[in-house]
Amino acid sequence: MKSALSLNLRSYWAGLKAVLVCTLAVIVYTALMTGIGALGFPEQANGSMITNSEGQIVGSSLIGQSFSDADGEAIDKYFQPRPSAAGDGYDVAASSGANKGHSDEEYLKTIEERRDAIAEREGVDVKQVPADAATASSSGLDPHISPEYAAIQVERVAEARGMDVEDVERLVKEHTTGRGLGFIGEPVVNVVTLNLALDDME
Repeated sequence: MKSALSLNLRSYWAGLKAVLVCTLAVIVYTALMTGIGALGFPEQANGSMITNSEGQIVGSSLIGQSFSDADGEAIDKYFQPRPSAAGDGYDVAASSGANKGHSDEEYLKTIEERRDAIAEREGVDVKQVPADAATASSSGLDPHISPEYAAIQVERVAEARGMDVEDVERLVKEHTTGRGLGFIGEPVVNVVTLNLALDDME
């Protein structure tokens, strides 16, 4: 009886030691990585926050935002992001894609309606509306659009702000990121930082 109890206690103690060691390792590793991140990459470690000209935090360069009015209509003086399937739009607590494919008739109809609305808003032929303008990203939080989508919005934004088209095009170029390492992915424009730069010019 005593030997069985002793064996059980030894097993429990070994298990407890394993839990303590693993817990300590996780805590130490997490603290170490957090410290390295905070020291080496302070901006990224703190969420890549962005501020306006008055020093107020207005969002993150990694998370998209809606630039529409209370009725959901696009505000003319802002570049518009791609649609978001995350909650009511860019809800970080509901990050997800639409999970609908090209065989879904309702989804195809939604895309067609979006393309028609964008073409009318920007004054271009529907064939000039790029795919990212009418489809959401897989996360629903992507702050980027294609340079092609930005290009068809330039004239509207310039007119709404009373700016020269060339000045708006220059800002778009400044907020365009090229391919990673020169060959990974496609060039993208960060709508959030671009719109902030436009506001800061006023």
